[in-house]
Amino acid sequence: MLIGIPSLLGPELLATLRAMGHGDEIALVDGNYPAEEQANRLIRADGLHLIPVLDAILSVLPVDDFVPEALFRASVKGDPSVADPVHHEIETICTRRAPGRKVVALAGADFYARVRSAYAIVGTSEPRLYANIIIRKGVIYPPENKKS
Repeated sequence: MLIGIPSLLGPELLATLRAMGHGDEIALVDGNYPAEEQANRLIRADGLHLIPVLDAILSVLPVDDFVPEALFRASVKGDPSVADPVHHEIETICTRRAPGRKVVALAGADFYARVRSAYAIVGTSEPRLYANIIIRKGVIYPPENKKS
């Protein structure tokens, strides 16, 4: 256990988040996602649902603010205009943890391609379909350059 670090973040996931550089992306995927086949690095989060893992990760990982879009979610049957309740939960967490950053829905093929190129995939046991998100890592500004 660590002070200030959510207990959901195990040593492998913490090491991966720390090793990622600016602009690297990490995908959090549901239990049906073919993570094993698509991952460059796979971190298992078996027994955990996506929303608490997302919340824990965003409590320690800066979201990229050098680019207009840094948060991407899957779409229902490949249609970005459709959102399931889990997508609204994802947006709520992102709004709280990364204010001002919009979650962009990607069409199926675009989402899969982005996941395949991600630095790592976190495979959760989330049972809801299309409960997938990609986060692009940002920077932690030095105190003298802190953005307001």
